[in-house]
Amino acid sequence: MPMQLHGSCQCGGVEYSVLSHTPVPYQLCACGICRKVGGYSGSVNLGGISASLKIKKGEELIKKYTATKDQGTPQATRCSSQRSFCSECSTMLWLWDAQWPELIHPFASSVDTELPAPPRMVCVMGGSKPDWVRWPEGDKSVHEFYGETSLEGWHRKNGLFVE
Repeated sequence: MPMQLHGSCQCGGVEYSVLSHTPVPYQLCACGICRKVGGYSGSVNLGGISASLKIKKGEELIKKYTATKDQGTPQATRCSSQRSFCSECSTMLWLWDAQWPELIHPFASSVDTELPAPPRMVCVMGGSKPDWVRWPEGDKSVHEFYGETSLEGWHRKNGLFVE
């Protein structure tokens, strides 16, 4: 059975739950979008089953943001993903992408459930990271773009996929 995740925003206005086969917060993205919406070094997203998302409280507070990739350049394009956040306190809640409608990606920072510790961090989009941003301490692999495997692939490879 997938792991039940409970999450909320900082002000307590939004509460949600979602089921996840991939609950280990192992991948830190340092792309410009994740750093701007997630804070200092970026965002850590989990994988969830979109059909299982239940908004328990505060649906009226949830707003959506569609980011622009390569903002301020001639290559600027709208992303296919939407980031949902609390309009009261600005907590990032989850990301959903029309390319993978069966998935939803809760921001680990909004999850209240105790999550399993990753055996090793995977740091992605290093080519976007400014020099002043430091990767986390400890065992990690660093990639200029994305890692070798998907969220599901990483969880399966490491024996952490929750059936």
